Amino acid sequence: MGEPRGPGHEAGVEADATVAAHAAHAAQAAEAVAAVDIGGTRVKAALVDRDGRELVSTTTATPADLGAPGALVEAVLATVHELERVAAEQGLAVTVGACGVVVPGLVDDTHGVALYSANLGWRDLDLVTPLETTLGVPVGLGHDVRAGLLAEARWGAARGSDNVMFVPLGTGIAGALMVDGHVLHAGGYAGELGHVVVEPGGPVCGCGARGCLEAVASASAVERAYAARLTSGEAPADRVAADRIAALVAQGDPVATAVWDHAVAALARAVVMAVSLTGVELVLLGGGLAQSGDLLLDPLRREVAGALTFQRPPTLARAALGDRAGCLGAACLAWDLT
Repeated sequence: MGEPRGPGHEAGVEADATVAAHAAHAAQAAEAVAAVDIGGTRVKAALVDRDGRELVSTTTATPADLGAPGALVEAVLATVHELERVAAEQGLAVTVGACGVVVPGLVDDTHGVALYSANLGWRDLDLVTPLETTLGVPVGLGHDVRAGLLAEARWGAARGSDNVMFVPLGTGIAGALMVDGHVLHAGGYAGELGHVVVEPGGPVCGCGARGCLEAVASASAVERAYAARLTSGEAPADRVAADRIAALVAQGDPVATAVWDHAVAALARAVVMAVSLTGVELVLLGGGLAQSGDLLLDPLRREVAGALTFQRPPTLARAALGDRAGCLGAACLAWDLT
């Protein structure tokens, strides 16, 4: 005989169904990937769901001597384990299905090899194989800025755009290109906008060339140029931070404005060159200098528009994901493996 159907049976069935539905939703929401962004000073990491939400995130100092054998792999493993520990501490039952790692320097995304980093000291490091062996999940490796563009395209300011250039303006200047919906890799060499010469015979760049965009229009270049203009005689001027220089520009300070205008003009030349070569329709500016908003964008738009002839005018805008773009880009790489 069947189970007796007493009073409240239907309500109990509905309650059980609701609990089951909630449990199923919770299980789905707990699916995530681990994303790790190894930077020069900080390691930003998160467990990220399919919608780009960071369920758990951590930011720690970059370990010293990452060029030592096994050091980079150990740093990534320690970071993933810390994410899992924090998730458990918060009562989150997260299942990690894959891991994405992004690093600066030259990266062979296709073969999972970190080719070279002058600042962090590694060369020809195979990260994917040892990480997959230890973590037991698929692992994707990418370049931090190219991955940042991927995140902006999926969850940020480049959604719906197929032809995009992403340019973080910080201590240095990097670049990443998406053409016809594909992020360009070229064996790790694509997108080095910071090393396009915009001022022949100009300041010496860290790469050894003169007049690179990075040596003229990065935040550190703006700081150096401003200090040089203030220097008198034998007494060098103290370095003033780029955000303070931007504030002085907004106030109409003539020295700061001259330095700013010089940097903007150089950046415009690089943007016009890239637009002419690739046909990108959207240029996203990120990094510290982009925090100045229209103080940078308005004169840059004027400079670019004045230099174009037949080219398709691009939209110039701020990136949306800030300093989490690399980490979220690592999550994109990981989700693409699942």
